[in-house]
Amino acid sequence: MDKASWITTHGPESPLDLETSAVSTLPPQGLATPRPAREAYGGWSAIILADKFGRGEAGGAGTKSRSRFQPQVSPLNSSSSPSPPPAMERKQADYSNLDERYAIQGEKYQGQQYSHIYFTRLHHMRNLLHGLVPAWKPHLPVTTVLGLEEGKDCIIVGTLYKHMKLKPSILDEYSKERSAIPLVKPHNFMHPDDHLILEDESGRVTLAGVIPPAAYVTGVVIALHGKETSAGNFLVEDVLEAGLPPQITLPSINEDKYVVFVSGLSVGSDKFNPLQFQLLIDHITGHLGDENEQSIASNIVRVVVAGNSVHISPRFFNGQTVALKDQSRIAEPIKELDIMLTQLVASLPVDMMPGSNDPANFSLPQQPLHRCLFAGASTYNTFSSCSNPHQFELDSVQFIGTSGQNIDNLYKYSDAKDKLEFVERTLRWRHLAPTAPNSLGCYPYTDKDPFLVESCPHVYFVGNQDKYETQLLQAQFEELGVQHVEFLNKLRFLTMLYLSGVQIVMT
Repeated sequence: MDKASWITTHGPESPLDLETSAVSTLPPQGLATPRPAREAYGGWSAIILADKFGRGEAGGAGTKSRSRFQPQVSPLNSSSSPSPPPAMERKQADYSNLDERYAIQGEKYQGQQYSHIYFTRLHHMRNLLHGLVPAWKPHLPVTTVLGLEEGKDCIIVGTLYKHMKLKPSILDEYSKERSAIPLVKPHNFMHPDDHLILEDESGRVTLAGVIPPAAYVTGVVIALHGKETSAGNFLVEDVLEAGLPPQITLPSINEDKYVVFVSGLSVGSDKFNPLQFQLLIDHITGHLGDENEQSIASNIVRVVVAGNSVHISPRFFNGQTVALKDQSRIAEPIKELDIMLTQLVASLPVDMMPGSNDPANFSLPQQPLHRCLFAGASTYNTFSSCSNPHQFELDSVQFIGTSGQNIDNLYKYSDAKDKLEFVERTLRWRHLAPTAPNSLGCYPYTDKDPFLVESCPHVYFVGNQDKYETQLLQAQFEELGVQHVEFLNKLRFLTMLYLSGVQIVMT
């Protein structure tokens, strides 16, 4: 089998492999209709870690827009010229944007503290855990921290606080004396002396026993079985986490539909390769390969760009006034990205999410990038500027994902065998960003915690990670269904996955 045939069957190892197929002209513009149009609400679960240029395609979703590409035929002799091949018709699917819960609208900061979001989180999770205790330890009483009695077995529910010797502090920057704590690697702040504390409205108690500090972070709400010791600590004998939330039944899918996930494009950086990006666009829009590969491209119904799309030189953010000659350079990466996106949105819908390096607010949830940044792409109704986290439905398949800040932060303050385990933990803790607001910036909500996961998604994706990984999670209880965990990495390849019935197939 030649390389072109292998790519058609299995997908290219990298965008450069697409060069083995024939490249036709760029897609014509104006295939999408002008802006206003919102599709109806649509809900299975996969987790995807997207790379800084890595891409993944998840199926089970689609779009309402259609694209038809007709190759140009040389006008020689109409009687002898071969008839043109049939136009490519893109598949459709119902789409519903569910980012409303992450929108900061009508919120007014009045000096409120972050205690409100912790109280809201504890109240919600405690009610949930109390409902699980009878099936876990029905013979034990549930009490508060102040209600503990020495040597008496009981269950307490509260929020974890992780005391870390090496955790960075803003006060250290203003300390007159240099800290005696040795410098550590910047990627992780773990230390053997770290310990956990559980607190509720009544008080706090230091934990000991079978609960490993390395596996948890500040902000996680759990239930603990144990007893108070003579030293005043709580000796943990067993741990109960909330577990995977309930999940809507995965709809039956009788045809292949793909969703393309891209992250870490970093347009404007030294690592950005315009040729690779253009090859990716040509592949998605159906302008690469033979009829078989183009038929596969016609099944792509949506593209999700999961953050870190542009790179602006740090020298422009040193606190000094930017010179007039440099102001245009700041906008160059965004303009180049807009040109590329315009080719995509002319063919199919695109969801644009902000990331840590993009011109958006720093704290989570990041609000949608302003449409004025994309003068060309925003003129199409197939372009959607979305929040981070981003939640949507396609053909009743539920998607939820982030641009990677939540998982990167867990990596700094806890330990796991791989990044996939961190993502799995966020689902089992039923919280997308448990370290917010302790070590991950977030808005100081007063009456809600938008990062709580109340319904298990069918696809869970995380962008801008080190490598591509995927995992299928089986829930403990049958009614919770099956959940797929997948990550898109920064390796430069294009991988495709699609949903067929209740399975995820990698090709």
